[in-house]
Amino acid sequence: MNLATSSSLEGKKTKTFTHKEYLVLAVPLIISGISTPILGAVDTAVVGQIPDPASLGGVAIGAVIFNTMYWLLGFLRVSTSGFTAQAEGAKDQNEILLSFLRPMIMAVLFGLIFILLQQPILQLALRLLGGSENVSGFAATYFSIRIWSAPFILLSYVMIGWLIGMGKVRLALATQITMNVLNIILDIVFVLGLGMGVSGVAYATLISEVSAVILGAWFIVYANREKIAQINMQMILQSTQVIKMLKVNRDLFLRTVCLLIMTGVFTAKGANMGEVTLAANAILLQIHYIMAYLFGGFANASSILVGRAIGGGSLSLYKRAYVLSAQWGFVSAFLLFFFIFLLGPEIISFFTTIVDVRMVASDLLIWLLIFPFVGFWGLQLEGIFSGATEAKSIRDSIAIALSIFLVAIWLFVPLYQQHGIWLAFVLFSLARSFFLSLYVPKLSRSHF
Repeated sequence: MNLATSSSLEGKKTKTFTHKEYLVLAVPLIISGISTPILGAVDTAVVGQIPDPASLGGVAIGAVIFNTMYWLLGFLRVSTSGFTAQAEGAKDQNEILLSFLRPMIMAVLFGLIFILLQQPILQLALRLLGGSENVSGFAATYFSIRIWSAPFILLSYVMIGWLIGMGKVRLALATQITMNVLNIILDIVFVLGLGMGVSGVAYATLISEVSAVILGAWFIVYANREKIAQINMQMILQSTQVIKMLKVNRDLFLRTVCLLIMTGVFTAKGANMGEVTLAANAILLQIHYIMAYLFGGFANASSILVGRAIGGGSLSLYKRAYVLSAQWGFVSAFLLFFFIFLLGPEIISFFTTIVDVRMVASDLLIWLLIFPFVGFWGLQLEGIFSGATEAKSIRDSIAIALSIFLVAIWLFVPLYQQHGIWLAFVLFSLARSFFLSLYVPKLSRSHF
């Protein structure tokens, strides 16, 4: 199937949107999404071949710092996708391009701010996350190199979001796959081939992120160069649309703050229990991210359909997106459960050769068997609400889930140690799913 045929199919509005058509959208998005945590998994696995848990812990803490910075601005991708899908559904050509240009300006500004404030950010993060002196040293090395790609990775968020919103999932996939394959190759060359250690991992990521943005920018700008030339600054700064974008981005920002508080507390609690527990948790979190991004592929497909349904006023397409998201999310939960149940120890062995880390990670593996069932619906619903650019409900539900997580950490960690951390995480995922589902009737009434 060529790109033109794919785009036509992806944009199709029909009352009987089939499973096959849904998978045409979802599968490339799953591959695109999973490529991101697989990238982190390869980083972790490559560093795990170094016989020093501090190296693995340092990369884990460095990754948490960047996840914190970039997840805070994850709204650049999520809101761009929602606004673009709605503009595409309404067939508003100018607004389609403006949905790309407005967040692009924000991405560059925030990336430059991160570079200028890199030292205060690093010192504050290391103070909050803890870890031994060796771990902190490796984390600082990783951070000081990778920080220079900040404007590029944020621009890639906007580009990926815009391409997804347009339904050009194959171009989005090509951009991310290029970045991640290049990163994997450079990881192996720099770390295992040249012995550069943690610095090699950081340089590999820096080079791949910059390369991906150059490729993605060429795709978008070249294909739309004549239309972009007709856009002026007054159109970009049109107050009604800018205010709407800022409100949605504010709520998504606060949602991400809640997620990052949870992740930060989770990581800090593991770090306080020693380098082995920190490294084991880092491995299991990487596996969890792969599962979450798989669900995210279906959620992104639903987001495209919901955005177009609202932009085009199609209630039938909205309902179909909801049903397909639920069905495929549930099937994925079962498949992931059996995959982890059958191959969990082998997957852990892929990440590290350190026997103590393997033992702790294997002991905690049961929590990854539970996660798919308690977490999938919240992730699916976030795709539906994002396509509708209704972020307030996402913000409120995850704030409640965070409160439950913090209480669970306080209650269960003293009793069950590292198992208490994962119990709190599972309760957070369950609460995220349950409370967001309570807002679904309101979402339907507000748009149809």
